[in-house]
Amino acid sequence: IIIPPCDPTADERLYHICIAAISLVVMLILAILARRTKLGKGQKGLPGLLSPVNFLDHTQHKGLAVAVFGVLLCKLCGMVIAPNPLPFSTDSENKQNWMILALFYYPALYYPLLACGTLHNKVGYVLGSLLSWTHFGVQVWQKIDCPKTPQIHKYYSLFSSLPQIACLAFLSFQYPLLLFKGLKGTEKSNATEVSFSSGTISSGMAVSRYTSSTEKPKLTQRIIDAVKAYIYTPEDVFRFPLKLAISGVVSFISLYQMALLLVLLVVPTLQSARMGVDEEIAMVLSGFKIELSPDKAEVVRIVVHYIWCVEVSYISAMTLACLINLAMLMRSMVLHRSNLKGLYRGDIYNVYNCQRSIRPSRPALVCWMGYTSFTAAHLCFGMIVQTMVFFLCLLITVFLIIMPVFHGQNLILFKLLWSMWPFWLMLLLAVVLQHITARFCFIKKTAGTRDLDNRGSLFLLTYLLFPVNVLIGVLLGLWRMVITALFNIVHLGRMDISLLNRNVEAFDPAYRCYAHYLKIEVSQSHPVMKAFCGMLLQSAGQEGSAAQRARDAEEGIQLVQEKKQLRVSSAKRARGHWQLLYTLVNNPSLVGTRKHFQRQTTESFLNGSLNRTAKDGSKKEAGTKEAEEAASN
Repeated sequence: IIIPPCDPTADERLYHICIAAISLVVMLILAILARRTKLGKGQKGLPGLLSPVNFLDHTQHKGLAVAVFGVLLCKLCGMVIAPNPLPFSTDSENKQNWMILALFYYPALYYPLLACGTLHNKVGYVLGSLLSWTHFGVQVWQKIDCPKTPQIHKYYSLFSSLPQIACLAFLSFQYPLLLFKGLKGTEKSNATEVSFSSGTISSGMAVSRYTSSTEKPKLTQRIIDAVKAYIYTPEDVFRFPLKLAISGVVSFISLYQMALLLVLLVVPTLQSARMGVDEEIAMVLSGFKIELSPDKAEVVRIVVHYIWCVEVSYISAMTLACLINLAMLMRSMVLHRSNLKGLYRGDIYNVYNCQRSIRPSRPALVCWMGYTSFTAAHLCFGMIVQTMVFFLCLLITVFLIIMPVFHGQNLILFKLLWSMWPFWLMLLLAVVLQHITARFCFIKKTAGTRDLDNRGSLFLLTYLLFPVNVLIGVLLGLWRMVITALFNIVHLGRMDISLLNRNVEAFDPAYRCYAHYLKIEVSQSHPVMKAFCGMLLQSAGQEGSAAQRARDAEEGIQLVQEKKQLRVSSAKRARGHWQLLYTLVNNPSLVGTRKHFQRQTTESFLNGSLNRTAKDGSKKEAGTKEAEEAASN
């Protein structure tokens, strides 16, 4: 069925001309309001209107930024496939140039949706509501008028625009909600701030019940812990960074868009091929000397069944890839929080496994800027590779194992393996023999310790089994290659782990980008630093949000002191003070700021901390020199 082109009632070109003009007017109004706000406070210039999103502030509302980034990503996916990237021109010859312009046009078009929430006043919320309602209404109007389009699939345009419509609907609901909260007054907000502060402090002061045990956990407990490692549970005190929140939502939308594209590109084609099989397929196969059956109807039935198996294998592979990427996304969120909390406490070595300075740099800043975009790109690429590999593996499993066993014919793989049964039996017996002799003959237990026994027989068996172990090593090498390839393919969409060895992980560009991203986040938005600055501003009488200062202070307290009790003795309190002092003294990010540490050489530092061994050695050398000088005198 050929779907003719559809022109909606709300013309795309006219809509973009009008909405671009409206967005420009909104920006001018916001600029005038921002200038008046600053002049009323005796200051010059505009506030952060040109930077409506503070990516390093973890206290602001994340929904507006997340929704706008979701809209931009959906626009990008539709723009790549659309015949005309920009609605202002129908020139198909210079599509590449129009594509470059579109990459900058759509961020500028949706920029006012973020800027309306910058001023935190009623006018901005009203303008944001009107603008978001306009975008949302026109998008829904166009999809109702033209639900079917000739691109890829008749419903591809409709399905691909669902995340965009959902993000615009969220903005259409969020801006009126912010306006309603602003009109409601400040009394309830102050009460909410006090209740929140008291609630977080009381939760932080709650007794932490933790029982340590040296016993090995049971199998069920280990399974439960492994499952919990892939489930992100929010914490009251820890606030997820804005960039990571945007990356999570963008990754989910990318996964949806790529899965939709992979389904609609292949599955309808396979269905059409399966529906179009007739008796002429027997003549085509006979031309390739393939005789499935003398009956043409039987040949048609077999070919249709084979195509159906290919279709099921492809859908299963794509579903498996989606589930694996969702699990990896949840695991990444858990690991992000663990890495951030570790770096907040100065635990650099356990996060990076090497010496790193947590300071801003040019490569770190570039990686931080593109981290969200790189995450979406890696996830899309990983989704394609995983679907192809899983599809190939399922085809091999279905056509070489499942179907031959089910029909009892074409057992080529099984015949090949059965013809080599003496070889497989020899390898199995050699492996079993080595394990049994190692368990009962070559290891002895004496007084709770283990040592080697029968060394002469051990050396003889090692020499005799050398040729057999070479063959076993070949099989282990093949298995190692399969395991390594599957691990890298499964984790290809993740940037928070390296696909290389820890010694050469710097050559992994994705992990290098993630490591640099953590540097900027930790150095510029440390909770303890924010709590300290908030206390200084409060003592100086500066204006600011009481709820924001309460959250910063609470997160900083929870960071440096994880476990608190309602009643703490003076000895435990003193011990806690000494532990806090020891932590601050050994914090790698603070070592370079101390004057008496700046006099030390580079050999006196290990992973950013003072090397006690080097310091003691220097003292011994100094003492030896003094003794030699005294002896010479």
